[in-house]
Amino acid sequence: MCDKYQATEKPCELKSSCTVLKSNGSREGVVDFTRAAQDAQKILQISLNSHARGFEKQILEIDIEKCFDRIYHKSIMERLIAPKGIKTGIFRCLKAGVNPEYPEQGTPQGGVASPLLANIALNGIESVHSYKNRGHTYEPTIRYADDMVVILRPQDDANAILERISEFLAQRGMNVSQKKTKLTAATDGFDFLGWHISVQTNGKFRCVPSTDNFKAFRQKVKGIVNCSNYGAKEKAEKLAPIVRGWRNYHRYCKMEGARNSLYFIQKRALKVFNKEKKQNHHTSKKLLDKAFPAVPYSENKFVNVYQDKSPYDGDLTYWSERNSKLYDGETSQALKRQNHKCGYCDLKMLSEEKVHLHHVDGNHNNWKKNNLLAIHESCHDYIHMSKS
Repeated sequence: MCDKYQATEKPCELKSSCTVLKSNGSREGVVDFTRAAQDAQKILQISLNSHARGFEKQILEIDIEKCFDRIYHKSIMERLIAPKGIKTGIFRCLKAGVNPEYPEQGTPQGGVASPLLANIALNGIESVHSYKNRGHTYEPTIRYADDMVVILRPQDDANAILERISEFLAQRGMNVSQKKTKLTAATDGFDFLGWHISVQTNGKFRCVPSTDNFKAFRQKVKGIVNCSNYGAKEKAEKLAPIVRGWRNYHRYCKMEGARNSLYFIQKRALKVFNKEKKQNHHTSKKLLDKAFPAVPYSENKFVNVYQDKSPYDGDLTYWSERNSKLYDGETSQALKRQNHKCGYCDLKMLSEEKVHLHHVDGNHNNWKKNNLLAIHESCHDYIHMSKS
């Protein structure tokens, strides 16, 4: 990873770098800057699949002790490359204070700028452990915010690598947690970013929602379903975004089975809905479908951002096509027909603005292809404003 901070798709999230194996098994010495947790998931899949002989590898799970409480302000400001206005804003964020006893250290955990500051402070840690193979340099470290794992080959010395990482962190006022840092065989599995990742004995890569992640999700759903303050309709409205978000996050995992398909949770919700006097089995089933929206999943099918592409590099065509994949159904089909351009202003679709589906004749019951246009949210507002 280069020394200066790379502006990326979502500045509030950490972007990690890792030189990876191509999914077809060929090796290529390129650096991949991940933008989302799914990018890190895909890198692990490529690095631990059967082509990469993942069943032979080990995983060094590194936990940074009190990462956000111990970051040196000076080390961040020295490594930050940004316009003066941005540097001033970040400096003020740092000086807002966390602990009066350490005025030169720490940043609020969970704050807006915390992942950005962690990314700046930990930038370059991926280069601590690297190796060459067939003329290419590989950095088998995957990092997302302060969560980090290192993929080790059988010949790698885990203690030496951990010592070098500890020296890197010491320069920035941080240290490795000895209690939570551990070495795990890839075949035994490990938890990372809400997933349980493992390599089967036959070499197949497997990723499913972790036990802790599922328990937290189930507890949140259970609290809404069992709450007597809401009726069935209100419960369905509150459950829908939670369930859709959870399923979208895990849409590239193996989501088969009663647990991951939420069979028993839906069964319980249906039972609760049916208890209301105003509801019958038919209306309860409709509310259940609304509360638990279906999200298609495709195991290990996520496509990483190409090499070091950035939304700020001026390549509007690439990013417009990539962002259009966030939509499905009629919106996705309309975007493809329009070559990922707005049907009203003919400009490219970017991530800064939502895509709306516009009915040309004003009839929302007419879902014919020639009556649907994918347009910018602002263009949609302008059309209806001019009509009124």
